[in-house]
Amino acid sequence: MKFSNDFFFGAATAAYQVEGAIQEDGKGLTNWDEFVTIPGKTFEGTTGEIAVDHYHRYKEDIKLMAEMGLESYRFSISWARIFPEGTGDINPKGIEFYNNVIDECLKYGIVPFVTLYHWDLPLPLEKEGGWLNKNTIDAFVSYAKVCFEHFGDRVKHFITFNETVIFCGHGYLAGAHPPGIKNDPAKYFQATHNVFTAHAKAVLAYKALKQYGEIGLSHVFSPAFAVDDSKEHTFAAMHANQFGINWYYDPVLKGEYPEYVMGLLLKNGTCPVMLDDELASIKQAAPLNDFIGLNYYQPIRVEKITEPFEALEPTRENSTGAPGNPSFDGVYRTVKMNDKRYTKWGWEISPEGFVDGLQLLKDYYGDIRMYITENGLGDEDPIIEGEVCDIPRINFINDHLVAVKKAIDAGVNVKGYYAWSAIDLLSWLNGYKKQYGFIYVDHNNDLVRKKKASFHWYQEVINTRGENLHN
Repeated sequence: MKFSNDFFFGAATAAYQVEGAIQEDGKGLTNWDEFVTIPGKTFEGTTGEIAVDHYHRYKEDIKLMAEMGLESYRFSISWARIFPEGTGDINPKGIEFYNNVIDECLKYGIVPFVTLYHWDLPLPLEKEGGWLNKNTIDAFVSYAKVCFEHFGDRVKHFITFNETVIFCGHGYLAGAHPPGIKNDPAKYFQATHNVFTAHAKAVLAYKALKQYGEIGLSHVFSPAFAVDDSKEHTFAAMHANQFGINWYYDPVLKGEYPEYVMGLLLKNGTCPVMLDDELASIKQAAPLNDFIGLNYYQPIRVEKITEPFEALEPTRENSTGAPGNPSFDGVYRTVKMNDKRYTKWGWEISPEGFVDGLQLLKDYYGDIRMYITENGLGDEDPIIEGEVCDIPRINFINDHLVAVKKAIDAGVNVKGYYAWSAIDLLSWLNGYKKQYGFIYVDHNNDLVRKKKASFHWYQEVINTRGENLHN
């Protein structure tokens, strides 16, 4: 079962979910800092004002990561900490903070894997139209260049965007993320195209600097499988994958949009405005992408909708990933199946779906390098005699690491695994109720950190290169 020595064992976080200090040392406000003040948008009104105070405790947290044996730490930079207004003057305190985080990682031999955008857009840019405004593309590229120039001497792994389908889908279809717009497919597809353009132009800017690192994009990976082999449900799975996988990876890896989706968007009048220079940048950048990042939690099981139905009103509660919702276009719905396993939040536990999905990607895109940039179990961890006994998390990660190894043995080029998450953090929609980390944070006792059972287990996995994982 051993993983190779050039395979990264890591864990991940995101700035808004851990840092806090939302207006400290010159940082500007973000779209999320405003959005969470709207009643009902987050569980029990939780905000990122303090989060788990990683801004002040990063040395303590990284020391714990080093003790656990992490070989790499994936974290995100808050754009508004670098450019408080989104554009304009650089905030030197923001540069200083991330320099400190990077240097602290390197002190322990932890490889920094940096995400430039994990959903927290500077508020002034949101006010000017956010990802619907093409000026945001240029603003992102300028921000990315500053990060490359200030951090690229030590950071050799950059992710441009995290889960475009989530922040655009929840932002313009479900209304569960900023800017809170519901049921507007035209805006959804326009926003995604603008993000792909920003990604492409950032890749071109990075390659022009010749920093000899690697750059790519991470996407939530929920491969669709039909509930049975019937023609109608097989069609539903194809349709779901075209919109959920190909729309997000074809422009990045092939430099063009999938014909099937484009045909439907043109037919329905929801095709984005795509300028010639944008399409040229997407085409030019495609062969320069070094990897794709996959955030895998669950597959989706789909069935074709064949009868009229009453669509659910988009809310926070039905935007949290559990099956049962129709697709935005009414073609299929996701289904909970009696023969599958599910978490407390209704997410399917399917290592076998992971293996099948990875092979699907290899079939689509060839031998592209992949990193599993997120995978983990959201749970309410029991505390027994003072110890955090998160045994279900150990079992979940064990089974998914075994799945990764099976995929590697079958020829899929996976070069690292980043558990979500390094430490318990603020869930965007579920507050602190849903825990993911190897490190427990006690919100009733000055945010004291405590190692969970999974901390010691993952430490052993890393130390043995996964040799003792259980099939």
